[in-house]
Amino acid sequence: MSNEDARSVVNQIFAEYLGAHAFRKTPERFAILDEIYSRDGHFDIESLFNFMKDKNYRVSRATLYNTMDLLLDCKLVTRHKFGRNQAQYEKTYRAGQHDHMIDTESGKVIEFTDPRINEIINSACEKNEFLPHHYSLYIYGKSGRKE
Repeated sequence: MSNEDARSVVNQIFAEYLGAHAFRKTPERFAILDEIYSRDGHFDIESLFNFMKDKNYRVSRATLYNTMDLLLDCKLVTRHKFGRNQAQYEKTYRAGQHDHMIDTESGKVIEFTDPRINEIINSACEKNEFLPHHYSLYIYGKSGRKE
């Protein structure tokens, strides 16, 4: 599925969510969704606001915060709280399972994936007759790399 196809699907998911919950389908809400799904990695609301402002979008902070709550509720965006830093967000549709290592000195976030983690989780859930919905793994520490 291409990036354009994915953006079309998330627009449809969001439109259905808004309709089902009697929220208005405003151009601002869809502009925010489109901006989120046109970028990679994590972002905070303030940087998203500034980026959209620089591109001459007329979106208020209140609209941005309210739309983020809707996107969180319909599972198109995930919120992370990495240590003392402000909340970070990332798109979730077709993002694939990944985990995070957070450098507590620099605040840098490293995304990684390892299929063995899924195997361990699936095995533990099976042994305990537990049906998982999702999981998150955060590893906090200090990077040993010299940059």
